Amino acid sequence: MTRDAAMVRIWDLPTRLFHWALAAGVVLAIVSARLGGAAMAWHIRFGYAIFTLLAFRLAWGFVGGRWSRFTTFACAPATTWRYLRGTGVPRPHEDVGHNPLGAWSVFALLGVLATQVGTGLVADDEIASNGPLFRYVSTTTSESASHWHSGPGQWTIVVLCVMHLAAISFYARRGRQNLVAPMIHGDKRLTADVPATIDTAGTRVVALLIATACAIGVAAIARLDA
Repeated sequence: MTRDAAMVRIWDLPTRLFHWALAAGVVLAIVSARLGGAAMAWHIRFGYAIFTLLAFRLAWGFVGGRWSRFTTFACAPATTWRYLRGTGVPRPHEDVGHNPLGAWSVFALLGVLATQVGTGLVADDEIASNGPLFRYVSTTTSESASHWHSGPGQWTIVVLCVMHLAAISFYARRGRQNLVAPMIHGDKRLTADVPATIDTAGTRVVALLIATACAIGVAAIARLDA
């Protein structure tokens, strides 16, 4: 590290709160689903919370802090392959936020979680509960969604989460890079030429307004089964 290294704000507060809230929500949703019975009421609540978080992250990926925007870490498969091989010229500040491999893992996890939420909205457990959009799809569609949601979907999420934790451990042990601490306090020690993300009271208010709008929208969908 050069002598002009400095602590640079990479992850804004809304992104950090999203990250830890999503992690907690996913764990609680899976646990409550495995418990079944009365815990299914909580599973549904956690599902709506995850829905809200995903909707927020989609919006924040376009208007959030610099390193939280999709445009700063989305990359082509060829770029990822070059990164894995360690060949070619790296993109500027490639490892500041999400590196190419990490970017694909983020999109994969968000995509699978979105699919899990979507299938949950039309699922029917044939016992005591069904999704708020159940009545708007065919029986065949609901059955397929229910199968995915209660089986392959859950295990796919578990596998992706395990891979995510393994990657964090790998970078900590082999790459000497702590990926957890910056997601707690927001800063990384980097060269001074790395642009910091904007994380002000104003941007946090904007994030709160977006999150509130997302929560209202999800609540409206949830009320469709009332």
